[in-house]
Amino acid sequence: METLTVIKDQICDVCQKMWQLGWVAANDGNVSARLADGRIIATPTGISKSFITPEKLVLLDSQGHVLEAGEGLRPSSEIKMHLRCYEKRPDVQSVIHAHPPGATGFAVAHKAMDMYNMIEDVAVIGAVPLTPYGTPSTQEVPDAIEPYLEEHDVMLLENHGALAVGSDVLTAFYRMESLELWAKITINAVILGGSWDISRENIQKLIDLRSYYQVTGRHPGYRQFNPQDPLLHKNEAPDSEEPTHSN
Repeated sequence: METLTVIKDQICDVCQKMWQLGWVAANDGNVSARLADGRIIATPTGISKSFITPEKLVLLDSQGHVLEAGEGLRPSSEIKMHLRCYEKRPDVQSVIHAHPPGATGFAVAHKAMDMYNMIEDVAVIGAVPLTPYGTPSTQEVPDAIEPYLEEHDVMLLENHGALAVGSDVLTAFYRMESLELWAKITINAVILGGSWDISRENIQKLIDLRSYYQVTGRHPGYRQFNPQDPLLHKNEAPDSEEPTHSN
């Protein structure tokens, strides 16, 4: 596992990239990582991600109590959501919350990204659920995401934004990045006439490739596309005359 210095630098790099990409504005978003000893390093509240530097990060214990913080600095109230991810997923070592415009558009429109239309996203992410609304800074948000953590590494937060978890900071960031590009591509496809899902057979092949490429984390397709499952994916349309997700 990376050293504390390396992890701090990665968090700061990710914060800068999120701000440059327009995924966060003002004081939006938060990033955290779990250290080998169970402690958590997290971004502070009230500071733009463009201004985050290593010395501004806050060190917490596994329960979210502050162990080290610069004067006047404290963790985001959304740390409760991060703690729930770490509690329920021992494999998760980093959590990122942001408001990428394309993906957050789906969340605001109350639409899950449950399409299987992009090869890379089928293999790496799978269908992305829309979690129920939760008031920020309360236990409503962690309670809303908990049922989805078992099978999903990425999710949309209703009227709020997106959440990604990973085995390290960069993996969580890459998942958020993939989510946002996928959202934009799907929106463009719908504008052009419709989004076509990949066939069930080819979806299964893509999911099977995860082990070959050593993709970590969870995937909803392991259950949804089990070869023994007689149910077809509701959006599969290899033989239909109309594309799916056209509105």
